[in-house]
Amino acid sequence: MRLMIIGSLRGQLTTASRIAMDRGAKVLHANTIEEAMRALRAGRGADLLMVEVSMDIAQLIQQLEHERICVPIVACGTENDARAAVAAIRAGAKEYIPLPPDPELIAAVLAAVADDSKALVYRDDAMAAVVKLAEQIAPSDASVLITGESGTGKEVLAQHVHRKSKRSDKPFISINCAAIPESLLESELFGHEKGAFTGAVARRIGKFEEADGGTLLLDEISEMDVRLQAKLLRAIQERIIDRVGGGRPVPVNIRIIATSNRDLAEAVRQGAFREDLLYRLNVVNLKIPPLRERPADILALAEHFARRYAEANGLPLRPLAEDARRQLVLNRWPGNVRELENTIHRAVLLATGLEIGADALRLPDGSRLDAMIGRPDGGPAAHAARAAEAVTRDLVGRTVAEVERDLILDTLDHCLGNRTHAANILGISIRTLRNKLHLYSDEGYRIPGPGETRMAMR
Repeated sequence: MRLMIIGSLRGQLTTASRIAMDRGAKVLHANTIEEAMRALRAGRGADLLMVEVSMDIAQLIQQLEHERICVPIVACGTENDARAAVAAIRAGAKEYIPLPPDPELIAAVLAAVADDSKALVYRDDAMAAVVKLAEQIAPSDASVLITGESGTGKEVLAQHVHRKSKRSDKPFISINCAAIPESLLESELFGHEKGAFTGAVARRIGKFEEADGGTLLLDEISEMDVRLQAKLLRAIQERIIDRVGGGRPVPVNIRIIATSNRDLAEAVRQGAFREDLLYRLNVVNLKIPPLRERPADILALAEHFARRYAEANGLPLRPLAEDARRQLVLNRWPGNVRELENTIHRAVLLATGLEIGADALRLPDGSRLDAMIGRPDGGPAAHAARAAEAVTRDLVGRTVAEVERDLILDTLDHCLGNRTHAANILGISIRTLRNKLHLYSDEGYRIPGPGETRMAMR
């Protein structure tokens, strides 16, 4: 990870830097907030800012927000800086570390930011085959497209490819294309010049330049607007970018990895994704199977998460009881590794005996995991499966467009007109959903508004 230390830290700068570097961090120093902002704009990015508490942290956070730079802040100061510490937390600092710095405390903060959950843990042959291919192509500079359901570990695999590549000592920069508004995504990717738009108070380096020499991960690339895809295609083809408002092309040397939980070939057919861009990205496709198709990974991951969350919460390490192991393997895990991780995290906190038993495996609503397994009606998951089976019996003789229309409208009814929830359930972007609804409205179909269903509109 990349750590930027701002200020002198009351003479403790050298000690803090050494502790951080011993934990694998790359450390950059800035004496003032202005110097730090210049470094961030210039692409010398940071995953964490460690700021002397006597500095104007509120002003720093305001500047970061104004220039749309997202990076967490930890305040540091002597133990008698109680008022300054409270002010820093209220201003938006994530944590306060007293000086002189404690190695274990700094290690804990760095670990929280670095996120140890990025470890690649697998045992199943299906996943082993994917990892083998990933390691085979990692030394090349070929673009890679990683596909799979949400929560399967696409970003984790992307980081593994980077670590095994010739660029492993260079930056690994990730940007979530679905999390940034369309109006800002171009500036985030390519940077901008001073005055390029309202709020562009200085030149800022984008993710392409920040990743120069290393790897750029374009997470959920299917959510990128088609118009911006054309500019991205040029950047990938020619390794040249244009900052927003800039007049001079900027060469970049990067390796591109993209991820998607959607079928990009289908998105091409729908006109939502450029075919030529898909060809450029999909030089190598790493398709991660869902967790239910790699059962040997379930217990390996569960044991890994149990260790990690026991250590993180200062709790004793408890093994998984036999009844818990059996239930974990039987569950379908529609949320994949992410759902399994959350379940084990809860279990670590709820377990009281010498082992993590089945009674500690709880769903978010507090009900037991085994409530979904072995019940006569099978619970909501089985009910959904039976409903799906009933629906398929009625599909013969209907066009794909008709089935898609009914599925979208029924899902919107189920979500009481909430477009965002419906898009998430359907696995499509909110933009695609809105386009479909406009089409159906033009064809004369009733479209429920927020809080409505088509039945209520009649």
